[in-house]
Amino acid sequence: MTLTWAKPAAPAGIEDVLAQMRMLDGALPPRDGVHVFNRVYLSVTQRVGEHAEAGGFREGAAATELAVRFAARYLAAVDHVAAGRRPPACWQPLFQLRGHPAVRPLQFALAGINAHIGHDLALALVDTCRALRLQPYALEADFDRVGALLVAMEERIREDLMPGPDLLDVADPLTHLVGSWSLQAARRGAWASFRALWAVRGLPDVAEELTERIDASIGLVGRCLLTPLG
Repeated sequence: MTLTWAKPAAPAGIEDVLAQMRMLDGALPPRDGVHVFNRVYLSVTQRVGEHAEAGGFREGAAATELAVRFAARYLAAVDHVAAGRRPPACWQPLFQLRGHPAVRPLQFALAGINAHIGHDLALALVDTCRALRLQPYALEADFDRVGALLVAMEERIREDLMPGPDLLDVADPLTHLVGSWSLQAARRGAWASFRALWAVRGLPDVAEELTERIDASIGLVGRCLLTPLG
């Protein structure tokens, strides 16, 4: 399945991020796995933007910078695929299986969240600290605030995308599969990866190898989450 999308310039703020996600939402068919994740992420980003506008973050400028850099990594992965290039390994399962008829919408949503949280978040945290000359502790409180928003959103996502009670027999494998993945564990892993990458930032070869290993391991989890269920 091809992906046709002319990505605009790198987003300069949350409104730019939202505009690009809305463009992508309109460019993809509803059953497309990337469309499923994009719609979920659009809702999350809107909530984060509202929270920032209301002064809900301790370091508002840093939280906004992080949100934009975080989203830009996902949009860059979409751009890579649209241009015929390979995205990071963490994103490959979603883009390869986005049209598979035996993969459920909830699987697509969680696979996208897994790739974005598990890989992109750690790198975006490093980028933000470098750009704003911050130490990791400066972002920790707002990282936890965003985490609380994500947990609430994940619960709603599971409720909205899980098949109804009349499909319980068919949904049993799905319940088992998605129950094996935890957003909280993914967030903790992302923070640990960020701390490790920050610690070796002065060792480019080590940082590059660590980034590749994180990318590959998150991609493996994504492949499992997208197991076709028939």
